[in-house]
Amino acid sequence: MQQQRQQTARRSASSARRFLRKNVGIALAVTATAAVLVSAPSASAGTGHSYRGGSVVTDVTTVAKFDFAAGEIPENITANPDGSVTLSMLGSCAVCERTHGPQLMRISASGQRTVLATGQVGEAISGNTRGSDGTVYYSVWAPGNAARNGVYKLLPDGTPERIAALAPDSGPNGLAVDAAGRTLYIADSLKGTIWSVPVSGGSVTPWLTDAALAPVPTEALPIGANGLRFHNGALWATNFNKGTLLRIPVTGAGAAGPIRQVTGGLPNIDDISFLTPRSDVVFAAQNGSSSNNGPDRVVVIYPNGTYKPVLTSADGLASPSATAVRGDRLYITDGGVPEPHDAKLQTARINFPALLAGAAH
Repeated sequence: MQQQRQQTARRSASSARRFLRKNVGIALAVTATAAVLVSAPSASAGTGHSYRGGSVVTDVTTVAKFDFAAGEIPENITANPDGSVTLSMLGSCAVCERTHGPQLMRISASGQRTVLATGQVGEAISGNTRGSDGTVYYSVWAPGNAARNGVYKLLPDGTPERIAALAPDSGPNGLAVDAAGRTLYIADSLKGTIWSVPVSGGSVTPWLTDAALAPVPTEALPIGANGLRFHNGALWATNFNKGTLLRIPVTGAGAAGPIRQVTGGLPNIDDISFLTPRSDVVFAAQNGSSSNNGPDRVVVIYPNGTYKPVLTSADGLASPSATAVRGDRLYITDGGVPEPHDAKLQTARINFPALLAGAAH
């Protein structure tokens, strides 16, 4: 039986390689994909959304539950090489008791929770990211507070240090570090701007200001640039209100190239992650219930701009705000805005043959 499973896995990997040779736009790393396929589980009925080849994600489970009333409202996630994840907890929101400050929390592979940093009541810890050297960076959105608003990093002894101050009317959200590990980029959800600053700290520079990054003032939550990732020589940004995913090349001089809209029509698109470091296939969280503006979904977005839902509220999603990928594992944070405020961290497994088959439709 074991030999039969291995033969099936090898056939699946071979099929994936043939598909990739015919569809180079998917740009997956063949070697990495084949390696993951060997350990990928078969699709299970009733989990995820099915296409030819089975469900794109399977085995959806809740691995951690949070206390919404205490401000444990997960917003952003980073999957770490050691199997742990780093979560940004908002701490305060329009529908919860404002009695607790936000937290930056690490959850180990075994489930142990460690609070890395705590903010003040009335502010939020929004984005977080990890530098190539392991340094943890995080955004503190402190409305009206010039002494607190901006981006912080954790020093080797765990002490927080603000490395980038932003104006009190700015909304620091998603963060990304360039491939060289020298520049930190900050999505400003209120100013329609992506800021840049050296990872060592200093004065922020408006790297790009554009209408494509701006919020829609008439929306219940006027939030523009939200999720941010540095990937394959470009910054990828989402616009929450406009429902768009954007790709912005970084030139050799470090400037912003022309913006390309990868896809649109995804209201309340929040944070994103990529299938592999070399793949332009994206998993995006659609946080619809945060403002009653669309569905709660996780969608897979292909390089040609087509997309398909792979998880919905039927799979337990409740204000999904971010995704992360490590190997064949997909992580989803749920803020739990609608009652019964089911704030949690979910995981699922990625079915690579079904993912590739879905791209062919």
